[in-house]
Amino acid sequence: MPRTVTIDPVTRIEGHAKITIHLDDAGQVADARFHVTEFRGFEKFCEGRTFWEMPGITARICGICPVSHLMASAKAGDAILGVRIPPTAEKLRRLMNWAQIVQSHALSFFHLSGPDLLLGMESDPGQRNLMGLIARHPDIARNGIRLRHFGQEVIRILGGRSVHPAWTVPGGVREPLSPENRARIQEMLPEALAIVEQALELYQRLLPQFSEEVTVYGDFPSLFLGLVTPAGGLEHYDGLLRVMDGDGRILEEGLPPARYREIIGEAVEPWSYLKFPFYRPRAQEKGGRYQEGMYRVGPLARLNICDFAGTPRADEYLQAFRQLAPQGKPVTGSFHYHYARLIEILFSLEKIQETLADPEITDSHVRSKADVNQLVGVGVSEAPRGTLFHEYHVNEDGVLQRVNLIIATGQNNLAMNQTIAQIARHYVDGPSLRQGILNRLEHGIRLFDPCLSCSTHALGQMPLQVQLMGPDGTLLDELTRA
Repeated sequence: MPRTVTIDPVTRIEGHAKITIHLDDAGQVADARFHVTEFRGFEKFCEGRTFWEMPGITARICGICPVSHLMASAKAGDAILGVRIPPTAEKLRRLMNWAQIVQSHALSFFHLSGPDLLLGMESDPGQRNLMGLIARHPDIARNGIRLRHFGQEVIRILGGRSVHPAWTVPGGVREPLSPENRARIQEMLPEALAIVEQALELYQRLLPQFSEEVTVYGDFPSLFLGLVTPAGGLEHYDGLLRVMDGDGRILEEGLPPARYREIIGEAVEPWSYLKFPFYRPRAQEKGGRYQEGMYRVGPLARLNICDFAGTPRADEYLQAFRQLAPQGKPVTGSFHYHYARLIEILFSLEKIQETLADPEITDSHVRSKADVNQLVGVGVSEAPRGTLFHEYHVNEDGVLQRVNLIIATGQNNLAMNQTIAQIARHYVDGPSLRQGILNRLEHGIRLFDPCLSCSTHALGQMPLQVQLMGPDGTLLDELTRA
């Protein structure tokens, strides 16, 4: 008799969602789905506002990574103005974006996934949370807080506040960086660099304990998409779109980001508010099935598609990272998102250090001024979770007629669904469940560090309800974690 198991809500992610597991007549897992159960509607209610307002409005999409939306929105505004922003303004935007990556990745690794990695996937759920981590590993928990503080403090120094800074604007940024504030950031760097090096060593020591999880937590071939520099290096702010397949073949070498619609399509399903972006050429090759165009974005994808990182220590760890896959092949295990995240923190800190040493960084010319010169603007940057697209259509007065946002979490939607199905098929056998299995499924989602509501967040314990439903909707069993 077919049955459905529901996990609602999924905890220690940013936003609200549930998981359902569908069993076949034999009690084996037939399918699993990740449902996003909330609706934001920014694309629609921004219509009628001016593009000048969009950085401030869209930054409110997310309380954890508002900088990502600031960057993409301001870049779309740059395109509408038809200007090239001053070189110092671009460097300052990059500084804030790297700081954003540091604080967001630190939150994901240390505090959202750390309890699973350090206390055990099936440890006591009453202890498997941030407070339990602080009790058992106070130094590691404190390091996570210090590293996140670094990123937040850099954002605050540049933008005046750490959350929703109204600093990045079409044409550049509002304020330059003073020599005194440059020195303050430089003083904080040694501690941050030491912490991430310790975290990388910790991850390498922990990895052998998770050999089983590595093979069943989202390990499958897929496409990978992200930005690279014109020379093929790791990129988070600008550059060109590159797409790689599961065998390491480059399908798109360097597409200008404004032409993203040539390769990215969007599908919807009635059981989730999250869109399903896909790689259009591959779906067309496979008879129009959008699922065949599944690709992954974010730190794992970025490290797979780039030829090199571009900083000394990050390049050393990138070489070690690539040993996880056969020669010339991409790393396909989603469990290694954790590893990639730490390497990106190290890269970001090295780039911040390098950029602050540039004498031009304190130049006062940080904004280009113009009016509407283009009626369509596309802004693309790399958010911590992956590539972020903002596309604005305006009239001659700069009033928005149409808005399209493609966020990283949506682009990982197909891969997240496949990941929880793979985990469920490995650990679920019949209609009975253990608490630990529920956490394994949740961890499969946490690997992608999804940002669903982009505004509400919960660390640690939240109510968890699992229901086993018969085909007629009858409640057969129920498991609740208060």
